[in-house]
Parts: sequence; structure tokens; C-alpha cells
Amino acid sequence: MAQLVKIQDYISRYQIDLARYPTQFVRLKKSQWERIKRQWELGEDISEWKHVDNEAESEAFEEKERFAFLKKMFTSRQKEATEDVEEIEISNELVSDEDSIPEEETTLTFEPNIVFAPQSIHELKRMFIDQFFHFQMKWASSTLREKSYVDPRFMRDSLLRTLLQTLPDNYLLFYYPILQIRKAPIELDVVLMSPTECICIKVLEAENQAVYVGSSDRFWMKKVGTRDAKVLNPTINLGRMESVLSQLFKQENIDMPIRKVVLTRNGYFDYPGSPFGVRFVDRRNYHEWIEQLKKVSSPMKHMQIRAAQTILNTVQTTSFNRDIWQQAPQPTED
Repeated sequence: MAQLVKIQDYISRYQIDLARYPTQFVRLKKSQWERIKRQWELGEDISEWKHVDNEAESEAFEEKERFAFLKKMFTSRQKEATEDVEEIEISNELVSDEDSIPEEETTLTFEPNIVFAPQSIHELKRMFIDQFFHFQMKWASSTLREKSYVDPRFMRDSLLRTLLQTLPDNYLLFYYPILQIRKAPIELDVVLMSPTECICIKVLEAENQAVYVGSSDRFWMKKVGTRDAKVLNPTINLGRMESVLSQLFKQENIDMPIRKVVLTRNGYFDYPGSPFGVRFVDRRNYHEWIEQLKKVSSPMKHMQIRAAQTILNTVQTTSFNRDIWQQAPQPTED
């Protein structure tokens, strides 16, 4: 499963320590999958499997976070991010047993909720990754201290779910992140970062069976049945994204190639002589494109982490303090 690093301007756990959370993510997913797979194979009572997911069920989760926070307050102060991104090393297995952080262990809780008895390992796996998607959304919208309001449409977003559930762990996903460049907010589209390249994606999926007739003009023609309509040339947005990211990477001496993709899963492109450096992915070659992305088996790279951190350093964040911040007693001096 790809890792959801940032959604729009939501607070993200990856902003706390990008050197730590990718490996924590992989370890958590692997251990929980092996646990429920073993329990399922042994035929254990599924009623014993519990899951903390939505707000109504999260009291125990929040209480654990309160304890972890208070523990930090009344012990020696520690820096939240002590590892320098420049010094990180990620092994070929992506996970190191030396990365455990006891004081944050309670914030990594994920226990899948088996709502029916899976009849096959395929059903079990599908149930697991569907519920892990909700857990990813929690990581991409909250930290121990802060929380962001999540637009319900993201929970129903089929492209977001597909990218996360289809691509391997070594991909980092920025989903319509909002950056602050010279005090001005700039919303990008989809940024997918593999170990070897940064992929900027512009999505066109308003109507099924739409045909987008491309050209070098500012507007394209969209044909749906007998109706025609103008749409802004998607390569304009892609060019802007490429320009913004190129400048950020150049400032930090990051050598990461940037690829540009125009995507429609439910339509078609008609563009004789496509522009150089832009790949068009539609219903005819979508599955081929996804399969190519899935074949990237390289472990996460140092340059990939640096590039992702550079983007995170410029993101805009809108969040509010958790109640445990506001209600926790302040330590008194003797």
C-alpha cells in the first residue's frame, strides 16, 4: 500500500518525522496483517477482533494518546524530531527493528474489525486493506497534538483509494497538497513520489465516456455524446506543478526527475502528436500504466525522502489542538 503523506492542508503525521513514519507504517501493516491472517487460519473467534476507526469508537484510542502525552509532559523534555533527514538510512527491507519508539507506540494502534467471516484469503486481504485505508486517513489528518477536519468526499474518493491500495509501500502520495510559496497558497494536483522519480498527475474524470480532444491551445474540447464543452488545457496545470517542484528541488540540491501525466480512468484522449514530456493515460492504457508503477520494487531512497521533505517544508496546514492539549494539567514548580 502506498503511503498517504499529505492531503490538501490537513495536518499529517509524516510532517512530524518523515525519517521515522514510513518504516513505522510498513512495520505496523505487516505485523497486523500477519496477526489476523494467523488468527483466520487457526479459526479463532472473529468476535474477539476489535478495531478503532471512527470518532464514536475512538475513546480508548484518545485515552491512550492522553496517557502518552502526559507521560511526555512529566518526564524530561524531548525533541519531537531528533533525527536529521540528511542522516537517514532505509534498508533494502524498508524496515529496521531498531526504529521502535516506545513513547509513540500507542499512536500507532491499528486493529482491524472483521465484520463478517471471510471465506477466502482474498476476502480477508480485501477487508484488511479497506480498513487500513481508514487508518491511513487518520494518519494523514491528525497527530498526537493536532487534528484536521476531513472532508467526507475523500473517504469516497475512488482514485485516492486505488492509488493507496494498488501501489507498493515505497510510494509516497501527496493528494492535492496546498503549498505556501512566498506567502501565497498554491494548490497542486496529485504528486506521486516513487524511489526514483516524482510524478505529477492531472486528473480529468468529470463524465464517463468523455473524449478530450487535445491541442496546444489554452482550451481543449470535451465531447460527451452529442454535447461539446471547453475545458482548460490540463498541461497548463502540469507545467505549473513542474515549475514549482523544480524550483523547490533546485534550492535543496535534489536530483529527482519529474514526470507529467494526464489521467482519465473513465474517458479517452484524442491528441495527435502529444506534447513532449507528457504521458496521456486513459481507459485504454490505464491498467498497463498501473502495472508499470507496481513493478517498481526498489526500496525507498535517500533522495526520495529528501524530495518529499522539501515539499512538506512548504505545505500549508490547517488544524486545531486536541482536547488533551487543552485539558491536560500544566506541571507546577516546587
